[in-house]
Amino acid sequence: MTQQNLKSYRVWDRPVRIFHWVAVLTFIPMVALGLVMMFSRDLGISGEDKVLLKAIHIWIGYVFFLNIVMRIVWAFRGNRFARWKAILPFGRVYKAQYAAYREAGKTKRKLNFLGHNPLGRWSVMVMLFLMTAQSITGLVLGSTDLYMPPFGSQIKAWVAQDEASMALIVPGDRETGINPEAYQEMRDFRTPYRSWHTYFFYLLIISVLVHIAAVIRAEKKEGSGLTSGMITGNKVYSEKPFDAD
Repeated sequence: MTQQNLKSYRVWDRPVRIFHWVAVLTFIPMVALGLVMMFSRDLGISGEDKVLLKAIHIWIGYVFFLNIVMRIVWAFRGNRFARWKAILPFGRVYKAQYAAYREAGKTKRKLNFLGHNPLGRWSVMVMLFLMTAQSITGLVLGSTDLYMPPFGSQIKAWVAQDEASMALIVPGDRETGINPEAYQEMRDFRTPYRSWHTYFFYLLIISVLVHIAAVIRAEKKEGSGLTSGMITGNKVYSEKPFDAD
């Protein structure tokens, strides 16, 4: 493929690129902190140190969650590659793309896409769902564990002995100002969210690894600047992609 044969196409707009890299830069430390907290007992971490790690994890989680909210909103306002029609694996356009993609696979013919290819759409949809679910369960856990927003005040009111005792309740202290029965009810309420958060964590790790493997494979197969495209917004091809105007 010579330089003369290449044509550059504008694909990813700035908000999509920002979303992608903010997701990367928040996901990595959250995973690291999550693993440390999961094995905190073995690592000898407890008390105020563990509370601090949880707080940092939660604050990064707020950025992660707001980034997802931005991406969901932008799927209604962005360019054609950023919108739901180009993400979700449904609809007339998707069916046409999938049929062409499948036929190209049967004949070993190269078929390029500017946006996500038909299989990539499934991957993106699953990852967005898992990221959203992980964020929501994380917000509940942060509220029930450290009494942080968005539900921390309500949780304090739930477990407090009385209204005056709410000011005495601090993260990590399960006795001062606490109504034992109400606190146990809250912990029972919290338990399934903790389980779901753990399951979504493992599924998200798997989906990210699959995504990375797919990107590496596509880079080798297409040579379209898939990774650099998430920096510059452009992808390059020697032949006109199937979904090009």
